[in-house]
Amino acid sequence: MNNEQIQQRKNAATPRGVGVMCDFYAERALNAELWDVEGRRFIDFASGIAVLNTGHRHPRVIAAVQAQLERFTHTAYQIVPYEEYVSLAERINALAPGEWDKKTAFFTTGAEAVENAVKIARAHTGRPGVVAFSGAFHGRTLMGMALTGKVVPYKQGFGPFPGEVYHVPFPTALDGVTTADALTALQTLFKCDIEPQRVAAIIIEPVQGEGGFHVAPRELMSALRRLCDEHGIVLIADEIQTGFARTGKLFAMEHHAVAADLVTMAKSLAGGLPLSAVCGRSDIMDAPAPGGLGGTYGGNPLAIAAAHAVLDVIDDEGLCARAVELGTRLSERLRALAAKVPHIAEVRGVGAMVAVEFRDPASGQADAAFTRKVQAHALANGLLLLSCGVYGNVIRFLFPLTISDALLEEALGVLEQALSQ
Repeated sequence: MNNEQIQQRKNAATPRGVGVMCDFYAERALNAELWDVEGRRFIDFASGIAVLNTGHRHPRVIAAVQAQLERFTHTAYQIVPYEEYVSLAERINALAPGEWDKKTAFFTTGAEAVENAVKIARAHTGRPGVVAFSGAFHGRTLMGMALTGKVVPYKQGFGPFPGEVYHVPFPTALDGVTTADALTALQTLFKCDIEPQRVAAIIIEPVQGEGGFHVAPRELMSALRRLCDEHGIVLIADEIQTGFARTGKLFAMEHHAVAADLVTMAKSLAGGLPLSAVCGRSDIMDAPAPGGLGGTYGGNPLAIAAAHAVLDVIDDEGLCARAVELGTRLSERLRALAAKVPHIAEVRGVGAMVAVEFRDPASGQADAAFTRKVQAHALANGLLLLSCGVYGNVIRFLFPLTISDALLEEALGVLEQALSQ
């Protein structure tokens, strides 16, 4: 069976709404490499959308899942619990930023974690309102879409959305939007649309993912912490894409002088198995009544076992430091290329969460067409890249942090060729 044959079956059997970037089909993968059903090899700079910080099929993750398979695969934690769920919660509580008692609940997807974080904040405060940011991505459920600050393709045609959700600008230096602008917009929101005493939560990505890898300024995060403390608002950090060593810290909030009340996490938490979590202050986490939180598959034992192994790998292999090293090498290479590639408007990020934004050098406008050409050229030469940004003019780099130096250099050579073309 070749790629074209499977593609025909896919088009007949699955809906177009599930957008698929590649027209080839995976056969096997290892660490930062992937092979399709026809034997072609690709270097994976997508990592399943930031899910594989520890790489495809890390042997310690495989061993942990295999060991759990020999014991049991599912009981539903809410029916028959198991110790590994509890011990993983203890580990996350100890590792998450914040000098206070914490509790953690596990779910299945990132969107589920966001939904539950909003539920918990509303239960704790008794308030309805939630404030998010332009360019944000918080999932594809109705609440997730309402919080998301990008219409196409996520929100188009799916409304109406849950009420009492508001957006303010996210600081973006390239567009001239400052921290002061964002905070002024927030104060205007409190004057014109909803008083702060009716706001349950402010949710923010420490580094925007789908929005284009814009890094939240330290002064913004500190100001949000002060505002939330002043008005009794729950501050939620969406670390679904930033978590588990991607930014050079286990959590991106560790780059800030303040901590969030609740943290959502998923993606690289379980090395490719579906697992998400909400961790936060014990008094806030305990606000929902028994039965108010949960889900049939939440905290699946196979995924829990994988997550324990992922945390061990991050620690034992020094992946936080590795992220800084890899991100520095990539950023320096991209900035050096900017002299030869006038479309490069900005290289930004933190740790190995790096992106490059392309704009037309004559008009200064976002250049999504150039971005697509770079992505297509790289793919044709065996390098998987993901685009992002509100205007689709950003390439983000999400290689596994376990990638070898040789493979990274090979990939950067392909990238340089794609940019030069």
